[in-house]
Amino acid sequence: MAAASAALTRTAAGQAGTDRGVVRVAASDIIGGEALPAIFASFRSAHPRVEIELALSNRNEDLSLRAADLAARMTRPQQSHLRGRRIGVSRIGLYAHRDYLARFGRPTKLVDLSQHQLIGYDSDNLSFRAVGPFARSLRRENFVSRCDHDLAQLAALRAGVGVGGAQENIVRRTPELERLFAAEFAVPLEIWLVAQEDVADTPRVRAMWDALAKGLTAFVKGNVF
Repeated sequence: MAAASAALTRTAAGQAGTDRGVVRVAASDIIGGEALPAIFASFRSAHPRVEIELALSNRNEDLSLRAADLAARMTRPQQSHLRGRRIGVSRIGLYAHRDYLARFGRPTKLVDLSQHQLIGYDSDNLSFRAVGPFARSLRRENFVSRCDHDLAQLAALRAGVGVGGAQENIVRRTPELERLFAAEFAVPLEIWLVAQEDVADTPRVRAMWDALAKGLTAFVKGNVF
């Protein structure tokens, strides 16, 4: 009921003009924190009368568009009432800060990682398990730095805490991070842009759709912004 009420409020606010109102976007922690802010800044310059709300969660069920107008998702949408566009594929690799590697050495085989300081999950291992057999072989006790938020894990990686996974298009912004086992560990991650069909063609939502499509495409292609 709360989600429906919020959606009605956003719809009503948008009827006052062709370029006015609130647009609510749902995204994962990492996309919302690393990829979307620059897109939003450009969007606001072009559409200053549109307000932006951002809902962050890594769980697909929490990204239900009943509580948002659009979403950047990591899986193909299945619901018939959603409009989807496949943006492309980002890839997750293993990385470590050069200072960490200087202190502890560079592992030469995946099995060597058991002797290294790993960054990983605390209690929510669903997304971690999804990246493949190597991840499924690890348990919570293998990680010396544990957190269920990707942004915190990325911060730990950038600080040189240990070895961790990250999207290669994000890591490009931090040249101090070095790729490990590029041939053995490169997990594809689809990115989809999704909108509620009943609001997708309203001017403010359509404008945000276009901005997200352009910005996320640049992100997938590896353009730093």
